[in-house]
This record gives sequence, structure tokens and C-alpha cells, in this order.
Amino acid sequence: MNPIRKKRLILIGLMVAGVGVAAWLTLNAFSDNLMYFFSPSEVAEGKAPTAHPFRIGGLVETNSVKRKSDGLTSAFSVTDNAEAVTVEYTGILPDLFREGQGIVAMGQLNQDGIFIASEVLAKHDENYMPPEVADSLKTAHDKAVNKTQSQAGLQ
Repeated sequence: MNPIRKKRLILIGLMVAGVGVAAWLTLNAFSDNLMYFFSPSEVAEGKAPTAHPFRIGGLVETNSVKRKSDGLTSAFSVTDNAEAVTVEYTGILPDLFREGQGIVAMGQLNQDGIFIASEVLAKHDENYMPPEVADSLKTAHDKAVNKTQSQAGLQ
């Protein structure tokens, strides 16, 4: 092989390796920054990661909002009408936050199974619900209906 072809082949090999490394770094950065959505039922089933942030959404359970003595920390339960997950948030809750309303919280689970939220978003309109929350509520409702029907059929 003559020296010019050898240099071109080495250059092409280095360029392909460089593009491969750049693609790997890009995909790795994307996977680290992805924030998946989990319903309370999925969290209760253990499908949610414990060491990686994710979003959880559902309805704030009635009579579940508790304020801590520091004035900024709140604890409440989020449900999809099948399962409930306790959420703890330190900060000022959105103005539209209240019991029975849909919310989406971002954060991660601690070792005790409590979701420590870094951000809480409340729905902004009575007719609006985030698509993920609406889907998880519908899925939980369908599971509950199927379970009730199968139990009725067994009796």
C-alpha cells in the first residue's frame, strides 16, 4: 500500500472513530437527562427508579395535605385512584394547588418510598389535565373495573 493511501485510510478511520465517540457522548448525555413519567400505581409496583429523578402525577388526595412546622415543607398524597404515593415538597406550592386537583411533581424516591419533589406543577385550568396524568388515571380506573368484574364473576 502506498503511503498516501495509508494516510487517507488512517484519516478516515480516525474520522469514523471521532463520529462514533461523539454519537456515544450525545446519547449518553440524553439518557442522563431523560425524565420519565410514572403513575402512583407504577411507583407502588416498584417500576420507578430510586436513584434517578422522574415525574409523578395524579390527583392530590383529600385531607392528605400536611404542613410541617418550618412553614415551607408540605407532605401530601398523590393518587391515580388505585394507589397513592406520599410526596414531600419544600418550597412554595403553586397557587392552583389544592386537594382533588391534578398535579405533576418532579423529583425522586428516597429509601422510605417517599417521593421528594424538587418541583410541583398544578394544572392551570379546570378542563385541562396533563396527558400522562389522564392516561394513568384511565389505566388505573380500567384495572379497578376489571378487577371488580373478575371478583364478581368468581362469586
